[in-house]
Amino acid sequence: MAGPMALGVVAAACFATTFVLNRWMSVAGGSWMWSASLRYLFMVVPMVALVALRGGLPGVLRSLRARPAVWLVWSTVGFGLFYAPLTWAGEAGAGWLVASTWQLVIVAGIVIGALGGGRIPPRTLGVSALIVVGVALAQLQHARGTGLGTVLQVVLPVAVAAVAYPLGNRRLLGLDGLDGVQRTLAMTLGSLPLWLALAGTAAVTQGPPTDGQLVQCLAVALMSGVVATTLFFRATDRVRHHPAALGAVEATQAAEVPFTLLGEALVVGVAAPTAAGWAGLALIVLGLCAHALGRTPGGTAARRDDVAPACAPAPEVSGRPRR
Repeated sequence: MAGPMALGVVAAACFATTFVLNRWMSVAGGSWMWSASLRYLFMVVPMVALVALRGGLPGVLRSLRARPAVWLVWSTVGFGLFYAPLTWAGEAGAGWLVASTWQLVIVAGIVIGALGGGRIPPRTLGVSALIVVGVALAQLQHARGTGLGTVLQVVLPVAVAAVAYPLGNRRLLGLDGLDGVQRTLAMTLGSLPLWLALAGTAAVTQGPPTDGQLVQCLAVALMSGVVATTLFFRATDRVRHHPAALGAVEATQAAEVPFTLLGEALVVGVAAPTAAGWAGLALIVLGLCAHALGRTPGGTAARRDDVAPACAPAPEVSGRPRR
């Protein structure tokens, strides 16, 4: 677990740039539609170059040709319904509040794994519940300062994103033997119709993005879209046959909260959390550590032969083998 967990934490640090820069762009008056669409449009060229250098481009193109509907649907879910709501939520609340609410993704991933037939240890559910309590405490400060309506503008879209991301990711895990880097490119290409439509809507309704927003979106695309996503997908690839371990790796995303809080303090100058906020952040980090050190109820690390698959297999294409 040490390697995948380390990859997950590094990915979390890079993912934190998303929350910080999206909030910065929102405060500066940038459109969330440009912030969302430009990230993935800017990812295409560097991801194609990276996969081509690794010799993996033919495999990606074969899989896209063989299963265009599968990649279109689950990429739109995993990337589109994840990032568009997350960016929209950034207009309503501070980045660290969005990041803390985003930790619901940990519980969503566990539930999705259970629905797909995985046997999830009660201890894993308990630790995830601890993280949910931490999210609720972190939101108390926001609720007192802005009211329930604004809180819901953060919580509801982030809840949608928290379900969509692991759902799309798990449905495409290991499909056609693609590794994490190849899958990142395939999902980026599969979700392009949504991003082009969103960019067109932004151009008509908001006008062109500013030079500052273009630069910041490029930074998000490289740090979060290319580096963080490929690291995180590589980590989940390595534990995809172990539901409890997969849940623990997904829990490394909780580290985004302190990273985001630090980044916002340096860049945006956001107010520090109250006592309840700090308590919530502490519970989230505690839950992360508990997942990282967790073992199965029997006291031994999860093995391939004592756990069920983390999710149902991806849809088959008639006449073609899945792998």
